[in-house]
Amino acid sequence: CPYCDFNTYQGIENLVAPYLEAVTAEFGLWGRVLQRPAVNTVFFGGGTPSYLSDGCIGRMLAAARTAFDVQEDAEITLEANPGDLGQAACERLLSQGINRLSMGVQSLDSGLLILLGRRHSAEQAVEAFRAARHAGFNDISLDLMYGLPHQSLAQWRDTLEAAVSLGPTHLSLYCLTLEEGTPLHRQVKQGELPEPDPDLAADMYGHAREFLAGPGFHHYEISNWARPGYIARHNLGYWLNKPYLGVGPGAHSRLGRYRFWEENSPRTYIARVKQWQDTQPGPFDSITEAGLCTVSPVAGQEYIDFDTMCAETMFLGLRLLDGIDLAEASTGAGTDLEARFRPEIEDLAGLGLLERQNGRLRLTETAYFIANQVFTRFVG
Repeated sequence: CPYCDFNTYQGIENLVAPYLEAVTAEFGLWGRVLQRPAVNTVFFGGGTPSYLSDGCIGRMLAAARTAFDVQEDAEITLEANPGDLGQAACERLLSQGINRLSMGVQSLDSGLLILLGRRHSAEQAVEAFRAARHAGFNDISLDLMYGLPHQSLAQWRDTLEAAVSLGPTHLSLYCLTLEEGTPLHRQVKQGELPEPDPDLAADMYGHAREFLAGPGFHHYEISNWARPGYIARHNLGYWLNKPYLGVGPGAHSRLGRYRFWEENSPRTYIARVKQWQDTQPGPFDSITEAGLCTVSPVAGQEYIDFDTMCAETMFLGLRLLDGIDLAEASTGAGTDLEARFRPEIEDLAGLGLLERQNGRLRLTETAYFIANQVFTRFVG
């Protein structure tokens, strides 16, 4: 897609089989290194896992269950393109263990879908949702984008109304970010498409907040809304600064005091996994001491120092609109976050951007539109 700067490739279908071998092998290696820890959520994402042929997802999930203690009630999500989701495909995914779908609809305006380079129409997206529901999926999230070139407020209203009428349990609404190096960024810079209008995007966001309160969606994170009982547990782990493991080319992880990312190139990734298999890796502490990059498919790593950990706990927690429980977060961080960030908290509260409610520190509604400016105050 012209707006996407993810780790994507074309024309390498011949690598699917060795890629699957490598991913399943990597699951087993990490299971040994981490001593088969409990896993509460599994998320197949990073691109278009629904593109894989029948049985591939089930094979990877089976490998994950062998390597890790995947809990019986684990949330297991698959990102999917609507064009891949006929009823038979949905039934197969459900039978293989997927219990939540995250559908990359992006828009229900066919003209905007063409602009975004999507390979489905609005009608196909609606059909895919209905097929998934008929197959037995109860938990279905839709991704939608606003602030697009040529997108009007009326088009956004129509998309929201049409999406809600389908009955999703969760909505993720993302404002377009022009990523440098993408085709869409070049088109805007060359004048082929208009610059995004931040005021119009703010109006779209404000309309979404007002409109979605009616059908009973809880706005629980800056970009996410959920019906009662359907908050995305996987993403919640990120915002609560919990550890997570990413497997596959370009995947990112945060374990212990390390953040690390794997080789982007599928070919290099496959070769590195094979090399790691030959090393018979020891426990996590030993491989971090040796250097993750030298013994695994990891391409780079960062040690998370104490100051960074504290700052991330604050701004990630403040993404949740119910706010952050400073006492609980301080226990997890091992320091009094209230005292550590008192000047920043008092200054932001004085500006009307932070407030306290029910023992939690949270963004005010005014701050939702400039949240990143709030978050940067806790960094550096």
